[in-house]
Amino acid sequence: MTATATAQTYLRTPTATDDALSARFRSVFDEISAGNVERERQRTFPHEQVEWLKGAGLGRVRIPVEFGGFGASLQQTFALLADLAEADANVAHIWRNHLAFVEDRLNATAGPANDRWISRFLDGEFVGGGWTEANNGTFASLKSTVRRDGDGWVVNGAKFYATGSLYADWLDVLGKDDDGTPLTALVRRADPGVELVDDWTGFGQRTTASGTANYRDVPAADGDVFPATDRFVYQGHFYQTAMLSVLTGVTRAVLRDGTAAIRARGRNYPAALDPTPALDPQLLQIVGQLSAYAFSAGAALDRSSRTLDRVAEAHAAGDRDLPGERVLTAEVATAQAQLVIIDAALRATTEVFDALGASGVSDNLLLDRHWRNARTLSSHNPRVYKARILGDWIVNDKDPVPNLAALGRGGQGD
Repeated sequence: MTATATAQTYLRTPTATDDALSARFRSVFDEISAGNVERERQRTFPHEQVEWLKGAGLGRVRIPVEFGGFGASLQQTFALLADLAEADANVAHIWRNHLAFVEDRLNATAGPANDRWISRFLDGEFVGGGWTEANNGTFASLKSTVRRDGDGWVVNGAKFYATGSLYADWLDVLGKDDDGTPLTALVRRADPGVELVDDWTGFGQRTTASGTANYRDVPAADGDVFPATDRFVYQGHFYQTAMLSVLTGVTRAVLRDGTAAIRARGRNYPAALDPTPALDPQLLQIVGQLSAYAFSAGAALDRSSRTLDRVAEAHAAGDRDLPGERVLTAEVATAQAQLVIIDAALRATTEVFDALGASGVSDNLLLDRHWRNARTLSSHNPRVYKARILGDWIVNDKDPVPNLAALGRGGQGD
């Protein structure tokens, strides 16, 4: 399983086909979709559904075939995540931290410690976490610590937005050592001193376990601690694109559920152009517009995720010049995709109700979950700044890429 001496990372040219990936995961996604509404209604945590995906191998989808994975590209990985989000936006979002950490280890220098991580992924071990400081702390004022303790390390601190933590075997924690150097520590969820609190109060993404994680003298081994600045250069773009994948899936789910609802609708308003809702041209126009929102979201996701494959390709080849240029392209594409996909998701999740009348707000349909999920996801990394940054780059050549070495770059958003 160890990478060859000539290849410094575990990255390889993707080999998976879309058909093979669909054949492996489609039936699992369909099973997950079947219970989506009831889980949302009861706020039932999808532990079983996450286990199904572990068993199907979603956690190793990006690992090259020669190391035991499926060899998917980033474009294929994010397309799968969008398909999963169409089935259940909560379940898809739960996988964001795990897939990002797998990508980080694929980019890392090959060696015994990282070989162990590849083995853990192949065994189905799952990574959750949260970098964001609790109690309104910021990356610039980290209070969480990762300090030397004999032959190992000890972790203390409190985090929020710990997405996926309740489903995890490992937790990805950011803290500072005694010299103020930011470090990443992976700790076992089952270790003493780890406390996970289900206190996420958001009106959307309600079963993602995005609440508080407390760490009190939690041990971490040498091979599981490394400088935070060593994380892969497109990590921020990966986290953002994962969120955009979920929003793309939500937009498709709105089209699916809105279409089913209008077909089932029995009567129409007196002002309607046809007494049968499914034949009313104005209502059909709304559904057609929903399909355009889903199309634009999917196209933007596809285009932006391909730019990340280009960054990974340059890194795998050991090219010292191309990654910077390609990171710039990815930064622009990810920001543009964010503007397109968020707009599409919020419009679709609102306008669907224009085609359905009062029956569309029934708790039986629970269509409001789509808007709540879209609004919550869209709030993680506010789009309000993106158009300005893009305009400043286009007009004034202002570099849109933040300092990649800055603390927090590549965290769970931008």
